[in-house]
Order: sequence, then C-alpha cells, then structure tokens
Amino acid sequence: MSTLKFYKMEGAGNDFVVIDNRDAGLSMEEIISLTPLICDRKFGVGADGVLILESAQIEDVDYTMIYRNADGSEAGMCGNGGRCLALYATHHGFQNNHKFNVHNAIYEATVDKIEHQVSISFPDVLAPKKLQINKKKYLQVYTGTEHIVSFEALDRLEDEEDLIAEGSFIRNHALLNPPGTNVNFACIDEDTIYLQTYERGVEGLTLACGTGALASAIATHFKEEPSGTDFEYPITVKGGTLSVSFQFDESKNMYTHLTLSGPAHFVFTGTIDL
Repeated sequence: MSTLKFYKMEGAGNDFVVIDNRDAGLSMEEIISLTPLICDRKFGVGADGVLILESAQIEDVDYTMIYRNADGSEAGMCGNGGRCLALYATHHGFQNNHKFNVHNAIYEATVDKIEHQVSISFPDVLAPKKLQINKKKYLQVYTGTEHIVSFEALDRLEDEEDLIAEGSFIRNHALLNPPGTNVNFACIDEDTIYLQTYERGVEGLTLACGTGALASAIATHFKEEPSGTDFEYPITVKGGTLSVSFQFDESKNMYTHLTLSGPAHFVFTGTIDL
C-alpha cells in the first residue's frame, strides 16, 4: 500500500485538499476516483474540492492548476482554490508573483505570505445575460466557470434550507444543463455585497466561492449601472471577506482587469493510504 502526501488549505472558509502532482504523479483517472474519497467529511479528509499542482502544460506559465469538485466532476476555475494553490506554490519554490493556467486561461497571482493575502487576476468577462426561470429573474455570468446570480433580501440569506432548495433546482434546470451552474444569492446592502453560494459538485452551500464573488460583483454593477470605469466591491461571505475589483469597458460591454483578493491559509498536512 502506498501513501499520498497532501495539504489541507482554506480561503475564506472554502476548503481544499492540495496535492503536488510533480511528486505524486497521479493520472487524471486516479485524481477523479480519489477526489470523492478524500473530500468526504466523514470517511476522508473533508473538503469542497481537490487542487492539483501540475508541471506547466502550456507556455508562459509557472505551473498548471487542476481542480475537481468534491464529487470528482470537472469544475473549471475555482477562485479561492486558485488563491490557496498560489500560496502553496510560493512556499514550494515559486515566486510571490507568478502565473498559472486552468485549461487555456492564464491567471496571475500576487501573494503576501506574511499577511496570508492572495490576489488573482482573471481574464476578461462578458457582461451578464438576463434569464428568467419560473417567473423569477436571474443574471448569468461566466467567470471561468458557470454562475447564476439572484438578488435577495438580506434576511433570506439566513434561510439556508430555502436557498439549498432553490439552488439545487436552478443548478439542475434543463435550461442550464449540461453542464449545470453554481447559484449565487446576493444582497446589496449599502457598500457591501452579502453572498451565499450553492456550488455545483458540492451540491450545497459553501462558506465562500471566489468565482461566485466575481460573478456577483459583476452582476451588481450590471444591475446598478454606476458611472465611472474603476470599481471595487467588498463581498461578505460566511467564511470571511473577499474583495473584487475591475474596470468596465462600455464600448465592448466587457469587464476587464478583474482581480479577486482575500485570505488564504494552510490548515494541516498529512498522508492518506491509497
């Protein structure tokens, strides 16, 4: 029986198992089959997903990030996961400022190891699309993975049973499958966005969602149509506070210079029998 070294990390309560595949040498098939076992909160380590640091698979990056949802499914980009993996990378031979890719998209990381703060810059994002399901209006935004945003009253964000029911319904709706979507319930209260996210692949609410925070900030700008070109939004999630900044290019109807910032921490390290 062999053993696998792993790191447990979290970014604003979004928690992950990190595996350095430069050492582990796992195949994609092995990663997919291992992920649900290691993410199980009763019989495994417990996590929202698995982060794999792989040797660079495209040009002009320092490494490749592979992310799988807790159930082993494909997730696309994971914002808080990317921030955690960037912190891991700086402790294992990479510079504080570096680049990585998820599929063909390239992200730039800026890491403050002293303050445990990590910022990730994202590729440009198209303006949201309006969507209506069962007479309720949503905004659809792609921020490296699929998102739906619904604006709610603040007290509804505390009714988690109701959010899970609606999140599951929308996530599995025929209009959005395949591949399904993450569902964000956002409340704009003065200068802060309060957010709960139902994550595809976790099939429940998580304490934070980085790409969901990006999608919700973009949806907020789209809804409110403020004047100016530079914007920043604090996002309060159950696991802490994230910050999203961007510029809006009205001529292209596109969001540019996107940055997601927030805390990232090591929790513990260990080995698991394979």
